[in-house]
Amino acid sequence: MKKRLSIDLQQDLKKDLLKVKTDSLVIGVNEGRVLNPISTKIDKATKGVIKKLAKRKEFEGKVGQQAYIASPEGMSAERLYLIGFGKSKDSLSSEDLDKTLNSIINSIKSSKSTKVSICFPSLKYSNDSNNDSWFLQKMSTFLENKVYTYDAKLNKKNKAINHLRKVSVYLDSSLSANKQRKALKTGQVVGQGMNAAKDLANLPGNICTPSYLASTSRSAAKKYAKLNCKVFGEKEMKKMGMDCLLSVGNGSAQESKLISMSYQGGKKDDQPYAIVGKGITFDTGGISLKPGAAMDEMKFDMCGAASVIATMQVVAELKLPINVVGVVASAENMPGSKATKPGDVVKTMSGLTVEILNTDAEGRLVLADALTYVKRFKPKSVVDIATLTGAVIIALGYSTSGLMSNDDKLADDLLDAGQKSSDEAWRLPIWDVYQKDLDSNFADIANIGGRAGTITAACFLSRFTKDYPWAHLDVAGTASYKGLAKGGSGRPVPLLSQYLIDKA
Repeated sequence: MKKRLSIDLQQDLKKDLLKVKTDSLVIGVNEGRVLNPISTKIDKATKGVIKKLAKRKEFEGKVGQQAYIASPEGMSAERLYLIGFGKSKDSLSSEDLDKTLNSIINSIKSSKSTKVSICFPSLKYSNDSNNDSWFLQKMSTFLENKVYTYDAKLNKKNKAINHLRKVSVYLDSSLSANKQRKALKTGQVVGQGMNAAKDLANLPGNICTPSYLASTSRSAAKKYAKLNCKVFGEKEMKKMGMDCLLSVGNGSAQESKLISMSYQGGKKDDQPYAIVGKGITFDTGGISLKPGAAMDEMKFDMCGAASVIATMQVVAELKLPINVVGVVASAENMPGSKATKPGDVVKTMSGLTVEILNTDAEGRLVLADALTYVKRFKPKSVVDIATLTGAVIIALGYSTSGLMSNDDKLADDLLDAGQKSSDEAWRLPIWDVYQKDLDSNFADIANIGGRAGTITAACFLSRFTKDYPWAHLDVAGTASYKGLAKGGSGRPVPLLSQYLIDKA
């Protein structure tokens, strides 16, 4: 994982506010007539500029509000940015803090600053589970994530430039310096994981093939002593009985791969937590061909796999004291003379047979065999991640991932991790009433059925997860951005990382 920023704790920043030499100094200002100690110091040095702005109602310290002062008088900083944090007595929600952090990064990026110092006032939180450690982790993830540039552009002259190199942070907090530094490091590593996932997602399908995902996973494993990687090719998968996974890649010249990563941070006999990713490196729909419009975005159909590979690196970098298994089922779904046809019946590794009514419902086919394979590790829990259905976007839009599970405790843990990391999910039902929609006249189960597409897709997967607590994350709407901002989002790496951090 690439480290794009140097983020450090500078406890003397408050004392040296007027003398600090930096491209940009960012100060958190509270709303109201009485200024907090930090902004009081700045106001005096600048001959009352903050109070003047408030009097003219140009800057009042409301949440997310910002003001810019070039070459501030009485200070060594080249630029001064004021960011509103609301009234000091008010508790801040996660959404409020997202607003302030967005204002900070927008200010920094517009200034093209290389070196930045940020001074936060004392904060209160609306959620009892949130604290200064949580905020510093969130802030650090946010900064590392937001300075991402896609470095693999072929035309180097038009390559995006990230000017920001170093961020010094001060938070008015009673939290010990060691705990603050740990929170900053944890958040930055999660941000690096998001960026690693984005790097994979943004690569074109002619480069990011199943073999490329396999080589990336092997390279990642070489960097960490406790991280191992095994890759299975088509012959090996055939011996294991993974005909369902193999059927998806039948029409492609690219060899399908099953990637198995394992991290040993706990005791040898501790049951591992497992994460399983869908890695369709390009999805034409196969014989059930997709419409041509926006088909280029089907390179993002491996974002589940990218999140697994990235999260395994986050776990290894943080040296979490748990065991984790990461499995990626990867194939390219293409039409061709050997491609699977609608109406074909294939056998899964579990022994169940599947009638393939639509070859564009392929993600659940590769996951079926991967979810059976992962059973050999006797996992404490299994979470699969997939850009599985367009229906989840109809249900939840582009901001929230869909969550379905056979275990209430696991579902609650994931929802909680999503809230903590601002990578939220919403639970949908997989009641028995939906299972009948997958009935087939010619096999044990059909691969599509019914109008509730997201739910019936999860119902399909549930047939292969009866031996362990399991949850399914449908990230079709959240794993990538559309339109002018098109590209990988790095989600749900924050949710998965927070879930495993909580378990550790």
